[in-house]
Amino acid sequence: MDDYPPIAEHGLIGDLRTSALVSTGGAIDWFCSPRVDSPSVFGALLDRTRGGHCTIRPVEERVTRKQLYLPDTAVLVTRFLTEDGVGEVTDFMPVDPDAPDDEHRIVRLLRCIRGRMTFAIELAPRFDYGRRPHEVHVSDHGVVFASGPDALTMHVVREPGEAQLAHVRLRDPGDLYGELTLEAGQVRGAVLDTGTERSPREVRVAEVEELLAETARFWTSWVARSTYRGRWREMLNRSAITLKLMTYAPTGGIVAAPTAGLPEQVGGERNWDYRYTWIRDASFSIYSLLGLGFVEEAASFAAWLRDRVGLEVDKAEGPLNIMYRVDGSPDLEEEVLEHWEGYRGSRPVRIGNGAAGQLQLDIYGEAMDSLYHADRRGLKIGHRGWRSVCDILDWLVDGWDQPEEGIWETRGGRKEFTYGRVMSWVAFDRGLRLAARHGRPAPVARWTAARDAVYDQIMTRGWNDERQAFVQHYDDRVLDSSLLRMGTVGIVSPYDPMWGSTLRAMEKELVTDSLVYRYDPSASPDGLEGSEGTFSLCTFAYVDALARAGRLDEARLIFEKMLTYANHLGLYSEEIALTGEQIGNFPQAFTHLSLIDAAVTLDAKLDAAARRDGSLLMTASGFGSEVG
Repeated sequence: MDDYPPIAEHGLIGDLRTSALVSTGGAIDWFCSPRVDSPSVFGALLDRTRGGHCTIRPVEERVTRKQLYLPDTAVLVTRFLTEDGVGEVTDFMPVDPDAPDDEHRIVRLLRCIRGRMTFAIELAPRFDYGRRPHEVHVSDHGVVFASGPDALTMHVVREPGEAQLAHVRLRDPGDLYGELTLEAGQVRGAVLDTGTERSPREVRVAEVEELLAETARFWTSWVARSTYRGRWREMLNRSAITLKLMTYAPTGGIVAAPTAGLPEQVGGERNWDYRYTWIRDASFSIYSLLGLGFVEEAASFAAWLRDRVGLEVDKAEGPLNIMYRVDGSPDLEEEVLEHWEGYRGSRPVRIGNGAAGQLQLDIYGEAMDSLYHADRRGLKIGHRGWRSVCDILDWLVDGWDQPEEGIWETRGGRKEFTYGRVMSWVAFDRGLRLAARHGRPAPVARWTAARDAVYDQIMTRGWNDERQAFVQHYDDRVLDSSLLRMGTVGIVSPYDPMWGSTLRAMEKELVTDSLVYRYDPSASPDGLEGSEGTFSLCTFAYVDALARAGRLDEARLIFEKMLTYANHLGLYSEEIALTGEQIGNFPQAFTHLSLIDAAVTLDAKLDAAARRDGSLLMTASGFGSEVG
């Protein structure tokens, strides 16, 4: 199991239709095609032997590895430092909105910076999660791996007359190995094409350099649209780019993560497929991107959400599924890849997601909250969209007061989760605000009665006198950090004594050296074996809650400490283990969007405090006061 790199030792590249993970060792060990939720072509991240990979690395054994993004881009540079020289591999995927959906390009540009370096190049695809064999066709200009209707073509990057790969050989079951020696200043590489089978060609270096420049320009011009000018600009830009990389441009859907099966506990069974669009995660993402000024993404998701409401679903379970494929289809049947060993032996490896059929009431509040904030930014809801809003809230009037599975998708049976009720209140509140603001037809009295009934129930049954805190679900005393959002969404004041005592209860039970657990599985069985790490979304939500409650020094310290848990590129997975290792699917939208929210809130509160302190100083010194 030592062959598996740490989860955090990866960077993400993509073309807004799919993406790939590149390790610090030079391996593309996760790539799915034609979409991010399609079967993998490279999957060594989940099985080093059967998964497949594309690796470019020095042949020398003593190597120091470094990795960075070109500033404000999704262009990834992996550097190798040896005694004989310095080399680097630049990886990127050109963004081409006009390209067919099944065609993608991964460009791997090799460069010797100093001295001399020999690179080993190994290309070992495994189509359909390694379940489908392939044939290999080698030519002077590259190689084709063909498997049924799919193919992976490698075009060599070189100038005419330059030497070909040395020591080329095919390995069973159809993998290509070769070596390439470069002197300082020399540039070579490979372009990997997916889609239908095509003939390899010799690609000139100038052509690839132009692709690199175009790709870098796309990302720098996109991130330049950010309106954020606060204290943590570099981290927020990286989080915004990461969220953009998780967007499926043809539909506007945003996946929860580009990976599947990475464990919440190494060796455990909490291994889920996150390559889908959750209503919750995508709604949070839009809220966060709006906070940075990215309005176009909010408009795309609003249209995507409107179309989902129009789908025929089981109305007993609500007008929305909790998640969809990136193309908007609801087919997410869960299965286990029995032939894969899983990351460091973490089995089962699941694809699809059985939680898709769960009832999670909070999604309606998150969807309505994102639409409400989009409206406030000028993205008005049209007639079709408003009818969809009415469909949601009319169902919720009758459906909110029932047991459900909750935000964490537990598999221990339905309960009356407080967070689901909180977000139901949000759904009604935002619907009523939108109706009043735009004079839209709505059963206002019915929605108002439901909103008030939800509020009264939360304040009576969701509050536990013994714990002096709001609790995870009714008739129990378990705490749940999802409730950190209560102050954010406005159902309680951040200065309410009930909220203050809830924060103190959470700090005693769920917070460890600033990191926050979702809940205690031993106190609230969730139907699964094992434990998990602290949940990074919850840590950033804790920062947000502290800032809103006026505890700014604590909030800033915890935020700064949390930034130290990012990987070398500023990326976060889902959770952090006791060792500080990142675990769970990677990178995770939840974590990056909550980082953005926490930073925006903390910035605003710190700025307000500075203005207030400055005003007091001016008054104390006699400036600004009236003179008789």
